[in-house]
Amino acid sequence: MTVSCSRRLDSPADLQIVHDRIFWTLRHDDADKALTDVNGALAQLAGKNVEWTWRLKVLKAQILLYESNYQEALSVLSEPLPGSLAATDIVVRKAMMEGIAHRQGQQFTESQNRLSKAEQLARASHPQLLGDVLNARGALEVDQKKFRDGQVTFEQALTLARQEQDRDGEASVLNNLARVAMKQEHYGEAVDRANVALRLSHSLGLQPLAATVLGNLGYSYSELGDYDNALEYFKEGAERSQRIGLPGYSAYWFTGVANSYLALHEYALAEDLARSTLDRAHGLKNAQTTTECLNTLAEVMFRTHRLSEAKRYNQEALKIEDSGGDTFGVPDSLIMAGHIAVAEKHFGEADQFFHRVLSGSSSDAPLRWQAESGLAEVRDGEGKPVEAERMYLQAIDTIEKARHSIEHDELRLSFLSSGIAVYGEYIDFLVRHGRPLDALGQAELSRARTLAEGLSLDAKAISRTTPGVQPQQLAQRLHATLLFYWLGENHSYLWVITPAGTTSFALPAASEIEPVVRAYREAIVHSSDVLATGDRLTGEKLYVTLIAPAKKFIPANSRVILLPDGSLYGLNFETLIVPGAQPHYWIEDVTLTTGNSLTLLTASVNRPTAKEKNVLLIGNPREANIEFPPLLQAPNEMKKVERYFPEPRRAVLEGDRATPSAYLNSNPERFSYVHFATHGTASRTRPLESAVILSQEGESYKLYARDIVTRHLKAELVTISACYGAGTRAYSGEGLVGLSWAFLRAGAHNVIGALWEVSDTPVTPELIDSLYRELGEGKDLASALRSAKISLLHSANPNSVFRKPFYWAPLQLYAGS
Repeated sequence: MTVSCSRRLDSPADLQIVHDRIFWTLRHDDADKALTDVNGALAQLAGKNVEWTWRLKVLKAQILLYESNYQEALSVLSEPLPGSLAATDIVVRKAMMEGIAHRQGQQFTESQNRLSKAEQLARASHPQLLGDVLNARGALEVDQKKFRDGQVTFEQALTLARQEQDRDGEASVLNNLARVAMKQEHYGEAVDRANVALRLSHSLGLQPLAATVLGNLGYSYSELGDYDNALEYFKEGAERSQRIGLPGYSAYWFTGVANSYLALHEYALAEDLARSTLDRAHGLKNAQTTTECLNTLAEVMFRTHRLSEAKRYNQEALKIEDSGGDTFGVPDSLIMAGHIAVAEKHFGEADQFFHRVLSGSSSDAPLRWQAESGLAEVRDGEGKPVEAERMYLQAIDTIEKARHSIEHDELRLSFLSSGIAVYGEYIDFLVRHGRPLDALGQAELSRARTLAEGLSLDAKAISRTTPGVQPQQLAQRLHATLLFYWLGENHSYLWVITPAGTTSFALPAASEIEPVVRAYREAIVHSSDVLATGDRLTGEKLYVTLIAPAKKFIPANSRVILLPDGSLYGLNFETLIVPGAQPHYWIEDVTLTTGNSLTLLTASVNRPTAKEKNVLLIGNPREANIEFPPLLQAPNEMKKVERYFPEPRRAVLEGDRATPSAYLNSNPERFSYVHFATHGTASRTRPLESAVILSQEGESYKLYARDIVTRHLKAELVTISACYGAGTRAYSGEGLVGLSWAFLRAGAHNVIGALWEVSDTPVTPELIDSLYRELGEGKDLASALRSAKISLLHSANPNSVFRKPFYWAPLQLYAGS
């Protein structure tokens, strides 16, 4: 929809059409074009029609405010309104735009005065505008941190918008309600509200509003520690803003993209984007975005050990803020200034910076815990370890209180990622002060928190102490050596726990380990014969880094329980290559199980073994989507499993009967074994959307992880011989979250899940057949699975493709509680 400014604007009807078309362009299409069109219309009108000149000037101010160009908007509206227009709606609209402009300039008293006038006039003579005025007043109250008032005002505006059937206004208010929740650090609620606003914005074609909602979603996910989702939403908000002529918003959301890269340790990407966005921000003369970019660059420089550059960028940011150009970024700049001062051993300066953050009224929970942990660094540097430890514990308490305020499991899952650095700093502190066992205890406290809560363990008690966990006694009762890993930004650690004692080792930082893990996993997934190619060196390097320090504590052919961290959850340690005269996979030396935490392993020791051996067997569904074609080997796999459970001891859901509701209504808690022979999906950005693919009923054919956790299980073993049954994304403190995690959360004692897509070849049924045969002969789960894998690895044909780890190594055993 375009404006033809070449047509004569002689009649009110023509002027109304032009005005409405410009407004439509603003709300649905392109703010730059709307500004061009309104300027063209004003030039053609040349003040000949006073009323329509002012209507177009108010509209121009509104367009300028879309880009937060409040100074120019106020300039456009600076002349007094002619007395002839005093009774029109223009007086309300002008006062409202002036109120919004003053709010954007943080001139809150002037804003309140103008909005109060607008509200008074709207109530008296123009009630159709009252909802818009209340929406503007609510935004002011939020900026003034009057969150409860803002909430009430927005709810009133929402009621009016719905009464007037103003869908555009309704979408705008819904976005502002999400913003209230966001400002109160109720990020789960903010995400829910924003998603409603986004759906409505999309349905109405409100492109600028949708771009704003996307950016706000990015912010909420970032604060929740879900940087993958934050990256996705920030990027979409930035790119959409750019397309529709909102360069200021685009630049601002691109700072969110850069900060997401920073949080994901993609430092080169963060630096490049922050530099290019900084140039754009200078061109736009946008102080807030400029400060954001400077803060990002300062942190990149600090983390990559370029202290002088970090200090230069930080001082630039502080200079802008001290001049009053931007106040929103002040706490972030002060936090960085404190860290730089600590690095320079200027502890008095650092103390002042961190205390300024804590004394500020705008400091949200992440800023508080960063300042508290910063003060811990200061006290440690000053030689006051007791005070330092108190501050670290205070920071961790701040993190845990914020985490417990989040109601949604899926959002709580990611939250610890935003605070895990504090745990790492405290663990480094404990190790430095010769307390490796206390460091292990602290690392354990961060593990499987949401999983423990789902299993009704006392997570609140776990949060501060773990008296029930005695690592050496646990190793003795499990007849195993426990390898507990922590990957940290500055230091990583391995604790080797045996019945005789606990020994700790320092490992390289996560940034050194993770690229090697990724490279080796990619080689395996691409079906490389890693033992016979150049990839062998990568497998040997990982063995030397991760296992060799513990070698003397691990007897040959013994049991090992791994408690990985971070990217190590996606690595099958069985495939690591033991160097020497006869290089071989580590599976030949040990029997492996993967656990989530010492607490959950302790709970598993005390549970009784299922007396009755029965199975719920689900698979070989009817094709519901061409993305998931029939698995040719699924019928064979199911037949092989059936042989080990005679008719009275098995329930089979196959073909049309293998539906999500059939599983959920089968009373799965009755079975000691649950086995799925079908496709699976793993969602990296929304792991509880991971699903088992079954037969269609109505619109549904997916058994989602979020539904799996709602049905209690007592199964000794759940097997998901499907694609990515283990999940693809590891969360700080939780491990891989996907189908395996969901079944453990539901109560399964053990789960076998796939780390990568399982091949639809005869190898899978043969491996499953060997597993159940070994179990029938009395072997434990870990030994039975190892024997099944080794039988493939040692297949008679030395040239068999199935000797590659891609075929024998995807399935991994996870121990629950």
